[in-house]
Amino acid sequence: MSHWLTHPLFLPTLIILVTIMLWATSALPEYLTALMFFAVAMVAKIAPAGIIFSGFASSAFWLVFSGFVLGIAIRKTGLADRAAKLISANLTDSWGRMVGSIVLFSYALAFVMPSNMGRIALLMPVVAAIAKRAGVIEGTRAWFGLALAVGFGTFQLSATILPANVPNLVMSGAAEGAYGIHLKYLPYLWLHTPVLGILKGLMLIGLICWLFPGKPLAPQEQIASGPMSRDEKRLSWLLGAVLSLWVSESVHGIGPAWVGLAAACITLLPRIGFITHDEFASGVNVKTCFYVAGILALAATVTQTGLGSMLGQKLLAVVPLDPQRPFTSFVALTGITSLFNFIVTANGVPALYTTLAESFSQATGFPLLSVIMVQVLGYSTPLLPYMASPIVVAMALGKVPAKAGLTLCLALAVGTFLVLMPLDYVWFRLLGKL
Repeated sequence: MSHWLTHPLFLPTLIILVTIMLWATSALPEYLTALMFFAVAMVAKIAPAGIIFSGFASSAFWLVFSGFVLGIAIRKTGLADRAAKLISANLTDSWGRMVGSIVLFSYALAFVMPSNMGRIALLMPVVAAIAKRAGVIEGTRAWFGLALAVGFGTFQLSATILPANVPNLVMSGAAEGAYGIHLKYLPYLWLHTPVLGILKGLMLIGLICWLFPGKPLAPQEQIASGPMSRDEKRLSWLLGAVLSLWVSESVHGIGPAWVGLAAACITLLPRIGFITHDEFASGVNVKTCFYVAGILALAATVTQTGLGSMLGQKLLAVVPLDPQRPFTSFVALTGITSLFNFIVTANGVPALYTTLAESFSQATGFPLLSVIMVQVLGYSTPLLPYMASPIVVAMALGKVPAKAGLTLCLALAVGTFLVLMPLDYVWFRLLGKL
């Protein structure tokens, strides 16, 4: 026991485990747990300040912030209501159709917009307006289902599109940096979309309809939208420019976060912008921003301290990886990814897992590229909401209680691991990847 107490990783491990437990159980508000992590980690000097506060320098943090600002503007100018009127007339025939359409919109938008946070920021105000017109009241279970449809549809399904979320990009960069492997868009899409895109999307729709039942009403009035106001037109042009810059990132090289931040600054300018000081103060959820920064900082701290690498090496000694039992090895690799999800969250999993992929390849007999690809199922299926910051943001924007998000997380994870994982294994085999 005394040996462990004097081990250099004992204190970082203890601080990280306590932080994860507090987030997982919601024993304290998420933002307070994040602030406590910052404070204790700095006092204990478990990592340099640049690592502990790295979440604030992350693009994900600034996408969350700019998403809140743009969302306020979309609602205030009336653009959200206008979009809702155009869309909602054909969505209220049934609850399944309404949920399914929102999940489909969330997924489809991932093909043209690379940022999870940006997509959620644009979708949530529109979905809230659609719900209002369909008689779905905020704070009800039906509303929680619609908000979660945005969060889960945006994060989990977009994992099948290579440039559409942060973990995919981390994996791509790690694979290229460590092994010189360049992941390609279409082969990646073909490998993951049938099971983790289409089938998982159908499972998500079914679970939301079951766990969060609702009965949408036809809009009471079908008033034609009047001409767009000057502010609506100006904001539409701004959002069009933002979307164009997001889609063309590969051309100009400016990250989505910085495009979003520039748009947020324009939105806040006196006389030119759309939001007053008071609207900014009351509308931007600083608590969620701190929470996201804490999640990202914890992942960076785990990597920097060496805790992640040590855990990976320990796992190699106990996990059943055997070339003679390919399905067992496939399940074990997925399990390793899920375990890493607890420690470094989805954004950090690929950085840790990919560095160990060559060892996993030798132990399983699987091709190295296939071992790298197996992790997608694991990191795109969080067991707890805190593991995926986009889901956390969607829950915050929709004011969804932790219990509702946890329920859907666990239900979808169970369905994925029991039903979709065997199907994913079969699909890998059919494509000759294993």
